Amino acid sequence: MESVLLGIGVTALAGALATVAGAAEDTESNIGSQGDPNSQVQLAPQMGYIHRIYNKAVSGEPPAYGLWVTISAGVAWAFMITGMNPVLAIVIASALAVFVQGVYATTAYLGRTASLAKFEQPVYIDVIKSVTTVTMAHAFVAIFTTVAMCYLLVEALGHPFPLPLLGIVWGIALGAAGSATGNPFYGKERQYQTQNFGAGVPISASGNIVRYAEAGQRSSLDNGWFTAKLGGPASGVCFGLIVFLELWRTVLFESVAGGWGAIIAGVVIILIFMIIDRYIEVWARKNYGPYVKAEEVSA
Repeated sequence: MESVLLGIGVTALAGALATVAGAAEDTESNIGSQGDPNSQVQLAPQMGYIHRIYNKAVSGEPPAYGLWVTISAGVAWAFMITGMNPVLAIVIASALAVFVQGVYATTAYLGRTASLAKFEQPVYIDVIKSVTTVTMAHAFVAIFTTVAMCYLLVEALGHPFPLPLLGIVWGIALGAAGSATGNPFYGKERQYQTQNFGAGVPISASGNIVRYAEAGQRSSLDNGWFTAKLGGPASGVCFGLIVFLELWRTVLFESVAGGWGAIIAGVVIILIFMIIDRYIEVWARKNYGPYVKAEEVSA
């Protein structure tokens, strides 16, 4: 009974850490414009729209965060083997991983912008100074909380995987959660605020992203304010639920039927979410239907 209670407590704590990691990951990604909507940021100068949006995508978010979390987990694991305090080891390892992230971000921004030189897209030094440090700060939070969560799985729940391998798995999962959940907020709701809601983005609007804020040109820091309110929390809840439900079913049902209880519980959870998703989709289609232009409604 005590082991079950301990497992539930660790599950709750790990879910909370994952929620913070998901929110920080999506905010970092959208400030740096690394997600899928980054293609429109890259396309904008080619269509004649010069902007001040950071442009650092060198890969999708899952492999990027898989790399950074794995670096931190591997270095922390090496430090802990030598007898270093686990908290200090994870902090130092996360700082080293963030240094790598900062190097990738800077070189990616400079390289991508240099490739757009013939379209007269300049390199803004103040953007490099201001945005890079902010993305590094958010990346540190995401990496630290994820590695701390992995450490809990190993030490408190006795997970058989070593810390670096867990870093690969959960780093990729963290990036996938932010990419799938937070990108629509940044891509459609923020980059294309000038389009009517529900209308989608026509081919003629490709690259014509919103470049001006309430006062002056919009920068990636403005996107951070927006993401922290909507896309970040949504991504955090998504990743937190993934971690919580995964550990919850393992803690409670792993001892049932030689481990098959946990597998069956996982399948049941997936089926429940499939039913909920299908219900929401059908409800939305019935209530909102296809997009209709204003003149069609008046006619």
